[in-house]
Amino acid sequence: MSIPTYDQFIDPLLRLLAIQKDPIRARDAHEGVAELLGLTAEQRQETVAAGQSTYQNRCGWAHDRLKRCGYSTSQKRGYWQLTQAGLKYANSMSSPLPASEVRRIATTSLDVRLGPIKDDGNNASEPTEARAVQSSSPQSPDEQLDDAIREIRASVIGDLLDLLLSASPTFFEAIVLDVLHNMGYGASKASLQRVGGSNDGGIDGIISLDKLGLEKVYIQAKRWQGSVGRPEIQAFFGALRGLRANKGVVITTSSFSTQAVQFAASVEGIVLVDGQRLAALMIDHGVGVSVRQIRIPKIDSDYFDE
Repeated sequence: MSIPTYDQFIDPLLRLLAIQKDPIRARDAHEGVAELLGLTAEQRQETVAAGQSTYQNRCGWAHDRLKRCGYSTSQKRGYWQLTQAGLKYANSMSSPLPASEVRRIATTSLDVRLGPIKDDGNNASEPTEARAVQSSSPQSPDEQLDDAIREIRASVIGDLLDLLLSASPTFFEAIVLDVLHNMGYGASKASLQRVGGSNDGGIDGIISLDKLGLEKVYIQAKRWQGSVGRPEIQAFFGALRGLRANKGVVITTSSFSTQAVQFAASVEGIVLVDGQRLAALMIDHGVGVSVRQIRIPKIDSDYFDE
C-alpha cells in the first residue's frame, strides 16, 4: 500500500494541531499524523532520495502549505502550532476537509512572504500571501525534484548507451578503464593497462591494485548489442585460471543471460556489469558527463542555536 500523497497529510495535520494547546514538536506531529493515517511500520521505513523518511517529508510539506496560507507557524525552531487564523479555520470547517479546500491549500505556494501574518479576524479561510503560483501536482517539491532527476538520469543513461555502442572497441576499452579508475581501482592512472587485441586471450585490460602490481584485476570489455551468454563468461573464467588470477570483471554495453549470471554467482572472483549499470557508473563517477549543480536552500539549524 502506497503512502498518501502530501496533500492527504494536510487535513490530519490540521486536526492534530488544532487540539494542541501549546506548540508541538515537529517529530511528534510526524508520528501523530502517521497514527491518524494508519501508516504501517513498513511505510514508515520508506525514504525519499535525500534519505529522509517519506512520511516525515510529506508531513513537513503539508505543514509548509498550512504556513503559506497563514494557518500555522513555527516561530520556535522544531515546533509547530496553529495561528489564530488557523484555529478559526479548523473549527469552522467540516472534518475531513472538502477536497476543494485541500486542493486550495496544497496548490497555493508563495514566492515571497513579507512580514508577519496579520490576523484581523475578518476571514479565517482567506490565505495571506504575496504573489501566488498554482501547481496541480500532488507530489511534494522534494518528490517532484527527485522525479525530475530520475527522468534526466534515465535520459542520459540512454544517450550514454547509444554513444558506447557507436564507440570503437579501443575507445570502449579505454572508457571502461577510466570508469574503474574513477571508482578508486588502481594505485595510479599508470596502473591501468589496456591489453585488447586479436590475441588478448579474452583479456582487454589489467588494473594493478597496488604499486608493485602484486594484486591485479583483469577486465573484459564487450561492446555488444546481444546478450552475453554463459559460454563467454566460462571462457573468461578459464582465461583467468590460465593466468592464475582470482579477480575479473566483465563489462558489456548490453546485458547478461540468466545462465551467465548464475555461472558468475557460482564461482568466486567474477563481477558482471551490464550496460545500464556501466552508464550509471559513468554518471556517478564523472566519466563522459558533466554535472550542473543546483543550489537548494535548507535551514542551517546550527546557525539558529542560541
